Amino acid sequence: MSLTNPLLDLAVAPYGAFRFSDIRPGHFDEAFRGWMKRTKERIEKIEGQKAAPTWNNTMESLAYASLELDRLRSLLGNLNSAATTPEIQALSEKWMPEISVFFNAIYQRPALFARIRKLYDQREQLGLDEEQMMLLETYYRGFVHSGALLDEAGKARLKEIKAELSRLGLQFQKNLLHDTGAYTLHLTDKDEVEGLPADVLERAAARAKDAGKEGWIFGLDFPSYGPFMKFAARRHLREKLYRAYMSRAYHGDNYDNRDIVRRQAALRKEYAGLLGYPSYAHLVLVERMAERPEKVVAFLDELFAHARPHALDEFKRLQALAAEDGLEQLQNWDTAYYSERLKRRELDLDEEKMRPYFPLEATVEGMFAVAGKLYGLQFEPATDVDVYHPDVKAYRVLESDGRFTALLYVDFYARDNKRQGAWMTVFKPQYRKDGKNERPHVLIVTNFARPMENKPVLLNFYEVNTLFHEFGHALHGMLADTRYPELSGTNVYWDFVELPSQIMENWTYEPEVLRMFARHYQTGEIIPDVLVEKLGRTRRFLEGMATLRQLGFGYLDMAWHYSLEKVPDDLEVFERKVFEPVRLTPPVEGAVMSTQFGHLFAGGYAAGYYSYKWAELLEADAFSIFKKNAIFDQETARKFRRLLEQGGSKHPMKLYQEFAGRPPRIEALLQRAGFTGSKK
Repeated sequence: MSLTNPLLDLAVAPYGAFRFSDIRPGHFDEAFRGWMKRTKERIEKIEGQKAAPTWNNTMESLAYASLELDRLRSLLGNLNSAATTPEIQALSEKWMPEISVFFNAIYQRPALFARIRKLYDQREQLGLDEEQMMLLETYYRGFVHSGALLDEAGKARLKEIKAELSRLGLQFQKNLLHDTGAYTLHLTDKDEVEGLPADVLERAAARAKDAGKEGWIFGLDFPSYGPFMKFAARRHLREKLYRAYMSRAYHGDNYDNRDIVRRQAALRKEYAGLLGYPSYAHLVLVERMAERPEKVVAFLDELFAHARPHALDEFKRLQALAAEDGLEQLQNWDTAYYSERLKRRELDLDEEKMRPYFPLEATVEGMFAVAGKLYGLQFEPATDVDVYHPDVKAYRVLESDGRFTALLYVDFYARDNKRQGAWMTVFKPQYRKDGKNERPHVLIVTNFARPMENKPVLLNFYEVNTLFHEFGHALHGMLADTRYPELSGTNVYWDFVELPSQIMENWTYEPEVLRMFARHYQTGEIIPDVLVEKLGRTRRFLEGMATLRQLGFGYLDMAWHYSLEKVPDDLEVFERKVFEPVRLTPPVEGAVMSTQFGHLFAGGYAAGYYSYKWAELLEADAFSIFKKNAIFDQETARKFRRLLEQGGSKHPMKLYQEFAGRPPRIEALLQRAGFTGSKK
């Protein structure tokens, strides 16, 4: 193993951080081979023991056996998502399937499984604490779900399926990234950009200038696409951009995701069947709070019954506004535009005019201040820590007494080599080993517009919420305090993982919090109370329609992974049937969701998209406790921090009840949305 390869020694740089400036694509091959070999040797040592299995000689060793390999896999995956290159894409396509095969092979080793199974069968007599019991059950299920109980033919087939699914997910993401970046709308006539705010036009003009063109260029990246759909007065141009956006990876060319989606659905169904489950959703939900797909559908249906009457009333108001412009039928490319106009009329609120109160740097400082008041955390720039791109900043996160808690990387700006959306991930998990508490390295990624010359990045309120949302995930990772990396931070049931993120959004609506950081970037004026009050009212504005939209995505997920009898030949026909109950506008020919639904087909949310609404129930209930006691009440914050610290070391329902003193209730969510008493 080469001593000059920075991926072979992960403890040299400060805090054991990656030395990104020294990493070259050629280092990955040697590093993956080296750490796979080392991991395999550790596994063989565990299973080759003559001594009978005990907690210490089997599970304790197994829990840390693949630490370096897991970090290397996370590194490559994170780079491929946030700063990809042709070389990184090629490495991902080569190594991610191979790593999947490697780990699946570990989970199919009979001798290793025999040791774990013996401990599992004796688990009630071993005197295990809750975290140890959770780890044992997690590993046992992992082995069973990887085919440990199958015959050799079944194991071989399962191995093939997992490797192919890994390849397909990478190709799905690659195709979507290509189609997102390949399309541009170039406009040169001032009449064509009527209605667009000045800062949106500035960014579009800068984009055109960079391309050596006059006028304005708009793309399918959300910082460009979103504002265009909300503000562009020219309906035919909104339609043009909408059709381009909704047909990504659906053009019948080399970047088409239709076959990938169909193949993934078929493979997941086969995968579940091999393990004895009637659907992929049944398999996935074994490790979810919801437990069964029938319960998920019932949950979605309950919210649908509450939301639909409100959505219909809201849509009538939109339609009436559009009728004033002579529109007889609203289309999908009209809803964002008329929603914004209706908001201005009914709430007297133009969110674009609020941007000056939310400069990015001040918002980040406010976000840090909230964490300081809740949990005593301090954030200071870590200039001695290397980063993977000039846009990225690193922070040391400290406790109030100065103890080091975590490294936090932030990567805020949209780039062509970065996938859409916003997310949190880790470069290093938290765990305790050999008497040392290894602290985590956490990354937040967003796609905000880049700063303009002599003008800071100004966020709209949706982007402020996005930032706080991902910071909630980051807090879950940074405050982790468990023994085992498998159970640390966000390694929790997926319908619980959004609780820490979504609850953080609540603080952005609080007047006390907004006065901490929402100041006009030019005048320093604190955001006026009247605007704060209007922001509070936006939480219920068109909430029925917003809920229906999310429920539609949840139903689509369940259609692919629960109720699917036959893989559909025609995705448009399939989706129209699924979306029919939640549809308010006519279906659009050539527009599909599945080929661009990265959450399901490249992001790990398959059979789990419902978890956003599930977690919304949890966070609304949890925040109602903060509101009752005060939003910075230290005892409530201490209890919630304890929930965050424990990660997946306990069942999430137990964690929630330890915090709240009772099970979660739906009433807080319905009240906040304005749905109370509306079920029909």
